Amino acid sequence: MVGWLKQLTSNEQVALLFLVLFGFLLLLSIGLFLNSLRERENEDDRLASRLAWSRVRRDLRAAWVGGCLFWVAWISGPLGATLLFALLSFLALREFITLLHTQRSDHRTLIVAFFVLLPVQYMICGTRFFDLFTVFLPVYGFLALPIVSALADDPQRFLERNAKIQWGVMVCVYGLSHAPALLLLDFPGYTGRGAFLLFFLVMVVAAAQIAQEIARRLLRRRPVARRISRSFSMRAWWVGTLTGAAAGGLLFWITPFKAGQALAMAFVTAGAAGFGDLVMKALKKDAGARYWGNRSSITGAVGLLDRIAVLCFAAPVFFHSARWYFQLPLGYR
Repeated sequence: MVGWLKQLTSNEQVALLFLVLFGFLLLLSIGLFLNSLRERENEDDRLASRLAWSRVRRDLRAAWVGGCLFWVAWISGPLGATLLFALLSFLALREFITLLHTQRSDHRTLIVAFFVLLPVQYMICGTRFFDLFTVFLPVYGFLALPIVSALADDPQRFLERNAKIQWGVMVCVYGLSHAPALLLLDFPGYTGRGAFLLFFLVMVVAAAQIAQEIARRLLRRRPVARRISRSFSMRAWWVGTLTGAAAGGLLFWITPFKAGQALAMAFVTAGAAGFGDLVMKALKKDAGARYWGNRSSITGAVGLLDRIAVLCFAAPVFFHSARWYFQLPLGYR
């Protein structure tokens, strides 16, 4: 079976992947639709059931978004995928900033974040200068933002204001930019097939998140961070992480990894996604919000960060794990 799959051309493998991916998501969507019809028949259990499965539906919608992103990334090529994720970073960072208490003196810092650091990061990614790509924001961006803030001559809550902006840039720009970077990794004998790595990432994260949410509803809860999330537990995290690892192991044939390598890569990626979701919940709690974004957003991307936040944590872990394990060169070739 695996030998037959590997004998298929790239286009045939993509067609098969789309058939399996969207067919699986369609079956899940039909199942949830039938469940909603059952809820309407039983008014007593309707509210409890709706609350219990609302997050499962949200994660399923995120999986649809991820699948569509993979499709768009594939048909648009590396350049189009880089521009697409740059736009997503812009909208996600905008949602993040709307929940912060910024001041007039922060405007120049925000301009630098949105219109200098973000495009330069993706330009470096698109040109495959991965040696600079990995340090540009953590080093140069980290130092540039407080310098611009200091020049505004406003010391009030200086550390808090800059830490929030820096954190938003690291999550929404640096973390997410590693997703299109997967398209450009140069594995020996795997040239031009980077979109399969992006698909691998999206499917591992989606499987882990859906399994973790179902486990939260079905297993007895033992929250480890009750004031941040009453539903997060290590039991559910393990279920989600192991499910993501299993999904990655089954998809090893589309990657340059062997089955055991794919399983290990998927395990660390799914684990990072699960903890990343907890961190984003903590940030929302601190901001006093239930969801990222707001109803008056002129971008129409309300709640975008809720859907892609786990990718912002999982993508850099997967990218650097694969690069480090296979000792891929960081410089442009």
